[in-house]
Amino acid sequence: MFSLTQNTSRQREILEVVFRNGWDYMRGLLSGGKPGDPRLPSPTVFCNILTELGPVYVKLGQLLSTRPDLLPARYVDALTDLQANVPPVPWIEVETQIKQQLSAPIEETFARFDRKAIAAGSIAQVHRATLKDGREVAIKIQRPGIEKVVEQDIELIKSLAELVSITDFGKDFDTVGLAEDFTGALRAELDFSIEADYTEQLRRNLSTSRWFDPKDIVIPKVHRDLSTPKLLVLEWLSGVPILNSTIAASKSGEDKQSQRQKITTLLFRVFFQQLYIDGFFHADPHPGNIFYLDSEKIALLDCGMIGRLDPKTQQILTEMLLSIVDLDAERCCQLTLDLAESRQPVNLDRLTNDYDRMLRKYYNLSLSQINFSEVFYEILEVSRNNKIRLPGSMGLYAKTLANLEGVSRSFDPDINLIDEIKPLMSDLFRRQLFGDSPVETLFRTALDLKSLSLRSPRQVELFLERVTSETLKWNMSIRELNSVRTSLDDSANRLSFSILVGSLIMGAAIISTGTQTAQISLITNILFAAASILGLWLIISIVRSGRLK
Repeated sequence: MFSLTQNTSRQREILEVVFRNGWDYMRGLLSGGKPGDPRLPSPTVFCNILTELGPVYVKLGQLLSTRPDLLPARYVDALTDLQANVPPVPWIEVETQIKQQLSAPIEETFARFDRKAIAAGSIAQVHRATLKDGREVAIKIQRPGIEKVVEQDIELIKSLAELVSITDFGKDFDTVGLAEDFTGALRAELDFSIEADYTEQLRRNLSTSRWFDPKDIVIPKVHRDLSTPKLLVLEWLSGVPILNSTIAASKSGEDKQSQRQKITTLLFRVFFQQLYIDGFFHADPHPGNIFYLDSEKIALLDCGMIGRLDPKTQQILTEMLLSIVDLDAERCCQLTLDLAESRQPVNLDRLTNDYDRMLRKYYNLSLSQINFSEVFYEILEVSRNNKIRLPGSMGLYAKTLANLEGVSRSFDPDINLIDEIKPLMSDLFRRQLFGDSPVETLFRTALDLKSLSLRSPRQVELFLERVTSETLKWNMSIRELNSVRTSLDDSANRLSFSILVGSLIMGAAIISTGTQTAQISLITNILFAAASILGLWLIISIVRSGRLK
């Protein structure tokens, strides 16, 4: 547990930063989270705290930005822009780190190595180099000593999660469990072999498609022979971030606007294939990770953050898109429950009303005016307000859609998202209905029907036999029946105690009206005392239950 009495310099530093930037929030924690106290510091204060705490906490904030299922949109937006203000590691330290990772001296591996970093982050920095055979590569090297810093701060993050777990937010969203997830993700960031695996799988998945020409999308090659868990060597791609690109007329004679439309369509189809067909998607498509190459192709960079969707979830999300288009609140409600991680009691009327209220503002808008990523953020907010816990992949899914839609609208303001989605929907439904191989699906269905036809006569015979012999039993499970039974038991017990108390009082009164002797007086006093004790206990139990009416 994060103890205020522990005398460690890092904990004192964290407390000092939190108190200095977020006294109102800290006061709420120390007071036990009383009503009216803030549940979270404001987005600006939260970002300031993470920035002052250092690179590991900035990385934690960036990971939190991928969970709009946990945080409101204003926090996600603020954390998305959070950047670690860290200078590059001096070359002498980087050189030592590289030498430890390579099996041969740098001079024997690279013909040229740029000592100046082209990018620096909280975990690693990137250099440009040229191999002996002339191929240019990007070298992603882990910052020396970062593993020790991460492990120290991971323990403190877990302790802070235990501290936040006493608040309503911590109880609703299991901050201790979330801390385990986030610290696991932080450790994964330190293993570049995982990013190499992700990069190669994404490259394989996008090498074939029915929706676009795979030659138009580029995923950098991984040089496995040079890469290690702390060193990642990738193919160098010459280009610029897509929003910084100047689109000229193509070699085929297309004008700039046609080129922009073509690129936007390509992006949507690439990501829709990842989301709805492959179930394995690049989860961080911000403008800096989408490059427009000199060869007029599009490249996806930095594949360290990946999301996964299983076939059932893909089907539910496809139906959710249709429900949003149809503004069907009841269907959205049911699909949300299908996505939920755990089956907790939910007020269905309230959930449906929340969806109806959310979708009502889109009634008078055309489909081209609907911001679908904003709608999915609102769906996550409705789920959060109704205490429905969705899988973490839903946060990555919504964040990916938001980034994709934001980049696309910034790149091509005239884009019509419905026009991009419509041609793909029929293919998606056909695939979900028949699978990738319709013949195999048909044979599998035929076998299921055959099995059903063989079992059905015997099952019908057993059913009729049990009905006629009066041995048929029904196993029924009624939601919240246990609570109703408990309430009835409590009421019956109180009624019994009331009758008992009344009987004791009446018996004592009847006895006391007769001949008064020492023995009779003692019995009367005992009966009155027992009745008083039982009556007092009954009153206290009713008051403590809070049900006086």
